[in-house]
Formats: sequence, structure tokens, C-alpha cells
Amino acid sequence: LDHNGARVTDKSFSDKFKIIYFGYTFCPDICPTGMAIISQALDLLGNKAQRIKPIFITVDPKRDNVEIMAEYHNHFHSSFSNLTGTLEQIKHVAKLYRVYYKKSDPSDTENYLMDHSSIMYVLSPEGEYINHFGPEITPAQIEAFFNSRSYGQFRIRVEVHNGLR
Repeated sequence: LDHNGARVTDKSFSDKFKIIYFGYTFCPDICPTGMAIISQALDLLGNKAQRIKPIFITVDPKRDNVEIMAEYHNHFHSSFSNLTGTLEQIKHVAKLYRVYYKKSDPSDTENYLMDHSSIMYVLSPEGEYINHFGPEITPAQIEAFFNSRSYGQFRIRVEVHNGLR
């Protein structure tokens, strides 16, 4: 489910490149930083950002319900889709991307932190892996990637394949 309660599948954003980022809304540092970096990169890209769908997927669905995800959405680029789901759904999608996550203190039921990997995945409109960025990436580096020749060649191949050229 997205932050508006709408059902989302792997086909929901098939017309756009995707930046997928896993984290959780109660994260004190790395998650809001990663979300801000993606937001700033999208701002730097201007109109080109319309071809990119940023997606935030929680690793803490117990606390990150639709309402919490909607409130968190207000703090970052408006094109983000913030996704939550059942524990099993999150476990499934995290496994697909090989995302590591676990509750740092299993005995804490309310104010716990989550240990998790911090990688931004870049996918083609067809859902194919293109690239990834670690936590040290800057907005300018993301912008440069989407303005790069290698990204441009991939985009052209996709457009030719889809009959858009």
C-alpha cells in the first residue's frame, strides 16, 4: 500500500525509471538523509525528474502504517511513493532486493531502532536493475548519473524497444 492507501504492484510505475530506497520513518539519521538526497537530486534534474519515480519502502511495517507514511511523505519530494504492507509482504520485497534489516533490540516493543542496509536501487521502466548508490552518494552524483551517456544509452534502448523512437 502506498501512503494514500492505494494498492501498489511491481507494474504500478512501469513507465518510469525508479529509485527504490528501504528504511523506516522512525529512523533518526540515515533514512531522512537518504530521502533528502534523493529529493535534492530530483530537484536538480528539473523536468527530467518526471521520468523517475522515487519509492520509499518501509522495513518497519509494524509502526509505519499508511497514516504514518502519509505524514512522512510531507517532508520529502512530492513524487515519492511511500510503501508499507504486512510483515510478510515487506519480508518478500526486501528479500528480492537482498535488503538486510532487523530490529536492533528485540525486547523493545515501542522505541526500537532498526538495523538495515542503506542502498538506493535504480531500475529501468521494465524493472531491470541498472545501478545502485550507497549512503555516501550526493544529489549532484545522482543528477550526473541520470544526465550521463550510459544512462542516456540505456534510455534510448528502452525507448527503441518500446517503439517510442
